[in-house]
Amino acid sequence: MARPTARVLALLELLQSGGTRTATELADRLAVDERTVRRYVDHLIHLDVPVRSVRGRHGGYRLASGYRMPPLMLSDDEALAVLLGLVAGQRAGLMTATGTASETAAAKIRWVLPERLSRRLDAVLGALAFTTPTREPTAPHTAVLLPIADAVRHHRPVSIRYTAADGRHSVRELHPYGLVSHSGRWYVTGVDPAIGEERTFRLDRIASARVQPGSFEPPDDFDPAQHVLTTLATAPYRHEVVLWVQGTAEHIRTRLPDGIAIVSEPSNRADAETERWSRVELRVERLDWLPAVLASLDLPFVIERPDELRDLVVALADRLARSARRSTPGA
Repeated sequence: MARPTARVLALLELLQSGGTRTATELADRLAVDERTVRRYVDHLIHLDVPVRSVRGRHGGYRLASGYRMPPLMLSDDEALAVLLGLVAGQRAGLMTATGTASETAAAKIRWVLPERLSRRLDAVLGALAFTTPTREPTAPHTAVLLPIADAVRHHRPVSIRYTAADGRHSVRELHPYGLVSHSGRWYVTGVDPAIGEERTFRLDRIASARVQPGSFEPPDDFDPAQHVLTTLATAPYRHEVVLWVQGTAEHIRTRLPDGIAIVSEPSNRADAETERWSRVELRVERLDWLPAVLASLDLPFVIERPDELRDLVVALADRLARSARRSTPGA
């Protein structure tokens, strides 16, 4: 637990013991100066803890009458689930961009846990490692996420200030259908009523969001997650790749998931042995990573386009063949 967070919680514990505590007394108990005590008090007030300032000769700080943090009763499994969820959520970009919110939440939970359980959870978290994500998570700001979520839930239009990838700024109105978290980023998808087209926006590029008067009816069969994945997979890139792979779409998607490729199984496509072939479409900026992925499929495939990909696959095959024929260095 970070020391400032621990001291803020210690301050709350002192105030919960009752009575009015002077700034000098609190500073001595927390081993900080009085200015830091005032800053910790401001932090508690920001967290909606009703700390009252008492003026006068015997003044100081006290909690509002009757206030006390509710008891937190968690089993071992529940405590582990909550803390792991906070850690994993932070790694996956599922937290908001308020900096230390997940850390302070975890600190509050640890503060009220029995020492026996706290030590066991620290052992789990200390031994836990995460693989490197494909990209750095980009969490949205609470002031953007909450109004958009409210607009989605109540079918209300929302006005957003957006910065596009090329740096252009604009103000948009959107009928939001859903929020989607994918690969460390948050998206909102819906319809732009000005042009009548479906649009998808990254939340980390939205500077502000305001719910507008009025309402709309979203379509019953709209799947926000699938729409975002399809949008990402069909976005304009430098290369358009079309492949035929002998195998089921389900198996191919384990290596080329939604958001990277569109995989379909035309019903009239089969070889002489009646094995199914799947059509794979990708839009990518670079082709150099695809040959190794195709080799990892361990399935027959045909490259429909582009021709540059055929050359890269042949070059990879030649390098592997040369390596397989090499003898041990120095032998």
